[in-house]
Amino acid sequence: MKTKLKKLSDSRVELTVTLDAKDLKVAAKKAVEKLAKEIRVEGFRKGKVPTEVAKKFIPENDLNAETADIAVRTTVIPAFSESQKQPLVMPNVNVTKYVPGEMMEYTATADIIPDIKLCDYKKLGVKKEEVKILAKDVQGVLDNIAKSFAEKKAVKRAAKLTDEVIIDFVGKKDGVAFPGGSAKDFHLTLGSMSLIPGFEDGIVGHEPGDKFELKLVFPKDYGMADLAGAKTVFEVLLKQVNEVKTPAIDDEMAKKVGPFKDLAALKDDIKKNLSLQTEQREAEKYKDALIKALVKKSKIPAPEILVSDNLRMIRSDVERNAASQGMSFEDYIKRANETPETWEKKAREIAEERVKASLALQTIAVEQKITVSDDLVAAKIAELRDVYRKSPEALKSLKDPNVKMDIKNRMIVEKTVDYLVENNK
Repeated sequence: MKTKLKKLSDSRVELTVTLDAKDLKVAAKKAVEKLAKEIRVEGFRKGKVPTEVAKKFIPENDLNAETADIAVRTTVIPAFSESQKQPLVMPNVNVTKYVPGEMMEYTATADIIPDIKLCDYKKLGVKKEEVKILAKDVQGVLDNIAKSFAEKKAVKRAAKLTDEVIIDFVGKKDGVAFPGGSAKDFHLTLGSMSLIPGFEDGIVGHEPGDKFELKLVFPKDYGMADLAGAKTVFEVLLKQVNEVKTPAIDDEMAKKVGPFKDLAALKDDIKKNLSLQTEQREAEKYKDALIKALVKKSKIPAPEILVSDNLRMIRSDVERNAASQGMSFEDYIKRANETPETWEKKAREIAEERVKASLALQTIAVEQKITVSDDLVAAKIAELRDVYRKSPEALKSLKDPNVKMDIKNRMIVEKTVDYLVENNK
């Protein structure tokens, strides 16, 4: 077998493979063995005809065609290996010359794992943010705890900031109610800035039973394109005003929260939990920053076949998210102030980054001989079985060899990212 490589792009090649009489002889023998199982010869049971006998009864055209098929199937992947290229999918083959028993030539075109030039991934120059918990962070948690213990009492007076109100409202644009702009028995804390500017301030001064209109303009940078900068009118019914009394943040409140002897003990516990949460969040941010730096500083082509596959997964996720909200994909991205063209451009950029990151991490794993044992994979699958014990479909998928391989690959990627962290401190 002889091969000749032609580079079509950084991640696509065309391989010309030439087979000689010796190669075809091996393929022909396998073809006879296969076809012998299908023919009938008097005196022999079907499938038991000796190959030397069967060869005399196999039509020449059938034998030549089967030989060609076997010759291609058994040599195409070894041909790529000989050329030190790894196809991402089964190559597209085109037989250009075939003289039965003498020679065959075919071309095989495929997207391949591209040549990757990694930077010095032990010196990525990414700094890890120091975790600092400030007094105001602890106070913010204390304020929220105090609010959770707040007492609410209905009052017959005009609403003021810090009150909770219960309202019905209908938002209209050009006299027509718009989706998501209406609610009944809606609980709103005035001053929380939960709704668009002017809404909460417009309720201040009104008493229970009042019906009134709020003429408001949505912010120009509002997330839904059809409402950004729009002039609207909200018809509001104020049904109830609740005066909110928040307890003092003191030793007594601390004792109500849990087994804390005083406020100082509660503050210490809050600080410890905030530190742990922040460290975990910063650790994930640091990993993301390392991967981004790795991709940016390395030369990594992104094969179109992998990019397209990732793009399909991204769109599928968005479609599921949209469907869960009773919306079409088109309406969903429109609300995000995107057109199909701008959305696809951004999604493609994300897909390309994911592909490059995946290829870079795979390359590092190979270079550093990073792997995971079968025992660890089995333990992970057992853990997933426990998580999905109420989902027969998910449990069934865990038996699929491809799913097991995917789990193993994910674990290797995680271990490789940990390697980057350890070597970039």
